[in-house]
Amino acid sequence: MKHMLIMRATQEAVDNYENMDFEAVINAMGAYNEALMKAGVMVGGDGLAPEPGYVVEFTAEEPVVSDGPYGEVHELFNGFWILQTSTAEEALEWAKRCPLGPGNKLEVRRVTDESDFADYADNEYIQKEKEWRAEEAAKA
Repeated sequence: MKHMLIMRATQEAVDNYENMDFEAVINAMGAYNEALMKAGVMVGGDGLAPEPGYVVEFTAEEPVVSDGPYGEVHELFNGFWILQTSTAEEALEWAKRCPLGPGNKLEVRRVTDESDFADYADNEYIQKEKEWRAEEAAKA
């Protein structure tokens, strides 16, 4: 099963990073990513730059686009990992090893798969998505 680890920062984390040696942060995160890769659980992941960014809000008849990522630091989504693990507990164990300091949070969410849509297996777009995924896998 796949899980997404979503990195979020609070103002405390932002303040802490200003006083840290950025190369040490890169080295700690690089070692963590290397451990994920060596364990064979990392499918993908990246950090996200704060700018440029946009938010598309669907509260009106037409979507409203504003500069982003968000107005509040506590909502800032800084990066992510996609892990392929046997269990949710294994994904949680990897999340707990992430070298993040005070003020950071990791949200762990299961990525949906075919079993989540079993009642709709005959749906045209469920079938197309299977084909698209097979095509992408063949390209890799």
